[in-house]
Amino acid sequence: MSGFGPRDFFLADCPARLAVELIADKWTVVVLYGLSEGPVRHGELVELIGGISRKVLTQTLRRLEARGLIRRHAYAEVPPRVEYELTPLGETLIDPIHMLTEWARANAGAVLDALDALDADPEPVVHGD
Repeated sequence: MSGFGPRDFFLADCPARLAVELIADKWTVVVLYGLSEGPVRHGELVELIGGISRKVLTQTLRRLEARGLIRRHAYAEVPPRVEYELTPLGETLIDPIHMLTEWARANAGAVLDALDALDADPEPVVHGD
């Protein structure tokens, strides 16, 4: 996007900010990662992704489809069969998701330690400027 500067990210309607808000959703990254190996049916995604309800999965899939990150294929079969797969745009997120996943694996202990420390001493330390 020409003319896009780093401070534009603070604008409410900044396209980059809107894109980050999409992938910051609790389930978006998990669903995209679940589709990274190829087409998957709705029920398979429910089984693959622990803790997601069918309703929330459906909402997440619709949102991702509307934003061009996944494609829905409905096959003319009895019973009906529907599969979801990444679009080329959605595929561009897989490498960053892998990097984020590796960061999470490497730093999960430190994050949990920080939470434990907060639980042990919930009074925040205030530093002056």
